Amino acid sequence: MSEYRLKDVATVKTNFEDADFWIKRRGSEHMIGKPTKQFDSEHIGIKVTKTDTIIPEFLYYVFEHLYGRGEFRRLAKGSLKLVHLETSDIKNIKLVDQ
Repeated sequence: MSEYRLKDVATVKTNFEDADFWIKRRGSEHMIGKPTKQFDSEHIGIKVTKTDTIIPEFLYYVFEHLYGRGEFRRLAKGSLKLVHLETSDIKNIKLVDQ
């Protein structure tokens, strides 16, 4: 079993119009990390670069699952009702290859 980080298989950055999908990086604690297929320059874009390792559509559903479990809430920064995610936190999400 190999362990990868997202940055090992994808490019992750903001204002990334050519990404495969995006995740919301700012907003309420309950909305950050929500995957979307809609470009917004403020969202974190994810573009799979190692398509021999992971399929972009599958990764989108992995992020749907992580969002549904509330995983991004623990990465949230900020003390008010509005919080944010840092791109570096997303780049370092662990992926496991079995």
